[in-house]
This record gives sequence, structure tokens and C-alpha cells, in this order.
Amino acid sequence: MTVTTIEPRTSDRTDDLRSTDRSLRTVIGNYVALTKPRIIELLLVTTFPVMFLAERGIPNVWLILATLIGGSLSAGSANAFNCYLDRDIDKLMHRTEGRPLVTGAISPRNALIFASVLGVVSTLWLGFLVNWLSAALSVGALLLYVVFYTMLLKRRTSQNIVWGGVAGCMPVLIGWSSVTNSMSWAAVVLFLVVFFWTPPHYWPLSMRFKDDYANAGVPMLPVVARDTAVARQIVIYSWVTVLLTLALVPVAPMGWIYTVLAVLSGGLFLFEAHKLQVRAKQGVSYAVLKPMRLFHYSISYLTLVFLGVAIDPLLYFALPGLS
Repeated sequence: MTVTTIEPRTSDRTDDLRSTDRSLRTVIGNYVALTKPRIIELLLVTTFPVMFLAERGIPNVWLILATLIGGSLSAGSANAFNCYLDRDIDKLMHRTEGRPLVTGAISPRNALIFASVLGVVSTLWLGFLVNWLSAALSVGALLLYVVFYTMLLKRRTSQNIVWGGVAGCMPVLIGWSSVTNSMSWAAVVLFLVVFFWTPPHYWPLSMRFKDDYANAGVPMLPVVARDTAVARQIVIYSWVTVLLTLALVPVAPMGWIYTVLAVLSGGLFLFEAHKLQVRAKQGVSYAVLKPMRLFHYSISYLTLVFLGVAIDPLLYFALPGLS
């Protein structure tokens, strides 16, 4: 009797490989989503430029890479822990209902393991490849975001983003310490810039998604206060932010490139903040209030300021006659 073996068709094998590849990419994509890459990008915007100011020139390329990779892993860990802890309210908000823990794409147990591994790896990475001061600061940032903000403040007070925002300021200190293995007043000023910038950056977003936060029981300031009161706070914090960017000029010291960028971008930042306040006083709808306009520009503003932080020292210290 002859036994006939039926070989799978090449097209079938190809389809299986493609299906496996798509599944793998989906799994990787879900875990990457847990780390909130867009937030990590914003944090790196404040880490990378500070290294140039601390070095008074161009830092070692390998040090830059080691710091940015370690910082990304640490921030990814904090964000993954945040997704794990906030999975109950994320499913109640339209803005976050597609996150992997809400959809079931990743189990809570696996997310917790993933966040923990990232945290340990980032600490060891920074400790051995950068320095232990930077590693300690990254651990501090992680604890501030996960414990202080997510667990203690977020669901209890409208000032959550103000004090919880301290975690988002830590990359400035990490960038500085990675180069100098120490702290300085320039680093402190930049830390305060990010601290006071955070509320006028995040509150417009909270105004846009006010109903989401209300449904989830999160007392963001726009949920518990009138638009006029929120806009007034935004203007106050915006003014302090801009003044602090100018305070860096004598402290660092900085040259004309940074000064011009800080003045021009800061002026537009204040213009947008006051414009939001005027619209809030008029009692217009959210479609007319346009809080997201300030939210999006606040990102550009911070990027421009820290771009000046990186570029200015290259000319100020290397070519002082041009500064």
C-alpha cells in the first residue's frame, strides 16, 4: 500500500508566517502602548538638551544614548504601573478606553510584571552605565509618579497635577547629573520651569476631557472649578513659567540664542493663555473655548525653550564672541 504525504502548500505556510508576524507585532505594540511613548518623548525633550548645558558643549555620544535609553525604560515602567493602577477608571473614559489593560489585550498580572522588570532594568542600566545619582533620581521619579501622584493624589485632590507633576520634572535633574554626577542652580531653575509649566500644559487637556474625568470620579481642577477659575490659574502659572525661563539667563549663564527663543516663545505662550482666559470669561462653549490650542502649543513652547538650552551653550562657550 502506498502512503501519500500531503505537503502544505507554499501559500499556506506563507499565510501562517504572516499571521504569526502580525500577532507578534500586535503583542509588542500592546506592551509599547503601556509605556505611553508620547509622554516618554516629551520627557526626553527635557533630558537631552540639559546634558549639553551641563557639559558646556557636546556630551559623550555613548553617555547620551545610555542616559536616554535608561530614562526611557524608567519612564516606561512608571507609565505601565500607571496603566495597571488606573485600569478601573481608564475603562470609564473615552480617551483611555482603548488601552491594552482595558481591552484585555494584556492581563493585569503581565502588565505588573512588565512594569516591574522595566523599573529594575532601568535602575541597573543607569547605575552601571551612567552613574548611581542618576539611577537614584530615576527611582525617585518612578515612585513620585506611581505612589505620590497615581495612588495618593490623582483621585483625591484637584491639585493632583500640580504636586504630582514633580515626577515629570525629574528628567531635567537626571540629564544634568548624568554629565556632572552632581546638581547645580541651573538644574534647579530648569526643574522649576517644568514644574510650573505642567499645570498650564495639562489643565487645558483636562478642560477638553472634563466629562471623562467627571465620569471616572477624578477631581481634576476643571471638574471641580469654573472655567474662569481654571483659566486664571493657567495664566498665573504661565507667567511664573516664562519668568523662570528668563531667570536661567543670569544663573547658567545663557547667551542671546536662548534669550531670544525664551522671550519670543514665552510671549506667544502668554498670549495663548490670556486668550483662553478671555474666552472663558465670555462663557463660550468648549468648541469656541479651544483649550487644546494652548495644550498643543505648550508642547511646542517647552520644546523651543529646551532647544535653546541645547544650542545656546555650543556658541556661548565655544564661540563667546557670537553670544
